[in-house]
Amino acid sequence: MLQQESQGPVMRIEGVTIAPPGGAAVLNDVDLSLRAGEVLCLLGASGAGKSLLARAVLRFGPEAGGPELATGRILLDDRDIATCDGAGLRALRGGEIGMIFQEAAAALTPGRRIGAQLIETLRLRPGTGRAAARAEARDWLRRVGLGAEVARAYPHQLSGGMAQRVMIALALARRPKLLIADEATTALDPVTQAEILALLGGLCREEGLAVLLITHDAGVARVLADRVARIEGGRIVAQGPASEMLVAQSPGQRAGLTTRRPLLQAEALRLAYPSRRGAARAGLCDVTLDLARGECLALIGPSGAGKTSLARALLGLLPLEGGRVTLEGRDIAGVARPMARETRARIQMIFQDPLQSFDARRSLGDQVADSLCNFGTPRPEAKAAAADVFARLGLDPALLSRRPAAVSGGQLQRAAIARALIVAPDVLIADEALSASDAALRSELTAHLQAEQARRGMALLLISHDMALVAEMAHRVVVIEDGRLVEEGPTAQVLEHPIQPVTRGLLAAARATMGDGCSAGGDQG
Repeated sequence: MLQQESQGPVMRIEGVTIAPPGGAAVLNDVDLSLRAGEVLCLLGASGAGKSLLARAVLRFGPEAGGPELATGRILLDDRDIATCDGAGLRALRGGEIGMIFQEAAAALTPGRRIGAQLIETLRLRPGTGRAAARAEARDWLRRVGLGAEVARAYPHQLSGGMAQRVMIALALARRPKLLIADEATTALDPVTQAEILALLGGLCREEGLAVLLITHDAGVARVLADRVARIEGGRIVAQGPASEMLVAQSPGQRAGLTTRRPLLQAEALRLAYPSRRGAARAGLCDVTLDLARGECLALIGPSGAGKTSLARALLGLLPLEGGRVTLEGRDIAGVARPMARETRARIQMIFQDPLQSFDARRSLGDQVADSLCNFGTPRPEAKAAAADVFARLGLDPALLSRRPAAVSGGQLQRAAIARALIVAPDVLIADEALSASDAALRSELTAHLQAEQARRGMALLLISHDMALVAEMAHRVVVIEDGRLVEEGPTAQVLEHPIQPVTRGLLAAARATMGDGCSAGGDQG
C-alpha cells in the first residue's frame, strides 16, 4: 500500500483500557495509529479483544454489545470521538468510519431487500437523490462481484459469501476515510477472497483509505497489510512492518483411510429455487456422493455454488424434487419424505453463521444442553454434559451462562461445534466450522474432530474455502459449481492435479494468499 508519511494519522488509539466494573481489564493500555492509505492488521487469537477494540472505535456502548472505555482516548483526525453527540455519532458511523462486521448476515436487515438497504445508506450522503443512489447501488454491487438481480433479494436468499460482499459494499458506499474490516473475508471462497482483497487494496491506494484489518488469518494479512500489530490477552505485544511480522506456515496432511465403510449416500439429488418470474433456478442438479465411516470428505466450490444447499438437503431441511438420501442403506430423506426424529441425532450440522443459528435470548449452556434434552436426556444431565464438552473444546465454563452476543466470534463458533458434538453423531456436516478460529485454535479443533473420527468412526463432511484446512483434514475432495459436482477424487489428486477450470481457479487464488500451503503434499488414499 502507499503510505503518506507527510500527513498525520487518520486515527490514534492512546492508552485505551477497557474493564468491566470490579473486573479484570479485557483491553489493557492499547496504543495504535493508522495513516491514510495504510493497512494496519490487528492479528490475534479468538477472544484476544480484536472485535472489542473495533466496537470501541465506533463508540458502541454496552447496549450495542460494545464496551465502555475505562481510560485512554480514540482520536479521528485529532478529534476525540468521546466528544461526539448523537448527530456527530451518526455522521461518524458509516460516514467517516465504515465497518465490515464479522457476522455479515446478522448485520443486514432481514425484512428489507438488499437494494433498498444500499439506497438508504447512500442517501444519507447530503445531496444524493434516489435515482443517483439507485444507480450507485447497482455499481457497488458490480464492484464487489454481484449481479444487479441481488438488489431485489432478501438477506436470507443469499449465500454466506454473497452476504459478506453486500456488507462490504454497504461499508464502502459512503466512501469513509477509515474502514474497519472485522474478518471481512471469512466466509468467502479463495477466488472471491482474492477479488475482495484486491478491491480493498485498490481503494486504499486510490482514495487514501485507511484500513484497520482485523483477522486471525496470517495469509489475509500477508496479502494486504503494511503493518501488523499482534494482540494477546487484550495487550498489543508486538507491532511492525508486515514483512517482518509474518512468517509463512505449512499445514500437515491427513493420513489415508485403510478401509471404506459406506455410511451416508446421496443419489441424484435435485433441488430448484423459484425465481421472481416463475421459472425455476437450479439449486442442485443430479448430485450423487457417498461418505464412509471415519472419512473426511471436503466439499469445495465458489460462493453460491450450492455447498450449503447440499448440506441442508442431506439433513432434510430443504425439500427435494428428486433423489434420496440413505444412512446405512436406509432411506432417511427424499421427495416428500421428512427425516425421522430418531435419525436427526445421528446427523448433525455446524452452521456457517453461528450467531444466526443460536437464539439471541437464551444462554449458550441451555442451548447446547437442548441438543440432548430434545432426545430424552434429563436437563441436569444435559447441562453437565454441556459443561464437559465446553471444557473439551477449550471454552471457559463461565461462557455457559452468557448469551450469544456476549462472546467473541471464535468462542461462538466453538459453542456451535459443542452443540453438534454433544449428541455424538455418526455424521457431522461442518459448514465453514473453523472459519472464525485463529491458527492455534484451528489446530486444536482439527485435532479434536480427527480424534472423534478415530474414536467413534464419525464421518465428516467438511464444507470449506480454506484449501490448507482441506489439505490437512480431507481424505477426498468433491468440487461443486452451479449445483453440479464437477470433479472428485483423493485430496492429493484434486489439489495437485486439478482438472476443471473452477478447481484450478480456487487453488490458484488460495496459493496467492497462502503460498503453497494448500498443497496436499502426498497421497491421501
